[in-house]
Amino acid sequence: MVQSINAKVDLVIDATSQMGIAEYGKIMVGDKGFEFFNNRDVRKFIQIPWEEVDRVIASVMFKGKWIPRYTIQTKRNGMYTFSSKDPKKVLRTIREYVDPNQMVQSLSFLDVIKRGLKSKNKK
Repeated sequence: MVQSINAKVDLVIDATSQMGIAEYGKIMVGDKGFEFFNNRDVRKFIQIPWEEVDRVIASVMFKGKWIPRYTIQTKRNGMYTFSSKDPKKVLRTIREYVDPNQMVQSLSFLDVIKRGLKSKNKK
């Protein structure tokens, strides 16, 4: 069994890790970091200490009514994408440990198209 990095756990919630094939498990947000544990295979887990988190990117739709997924970008190991039952609750709990300026909203589909057209016109 894997040892948790957290001494105090603030939130445990059902979630899905979207790293390649979707894996179902639980997210634990605590005082030392963010953790994901797979329900079926105990060897599949993700532990991210708060010192390693660069930013948290939330995909927001319908003016904040629905958050389908959020991504944790680390300083060294890339990006980890998750979705959970209550993403607003998870993001509010993460905000206690991560600077709110590091929590950003992802670009919408139209914003990506606009940026592409602007860069095309500059060339």
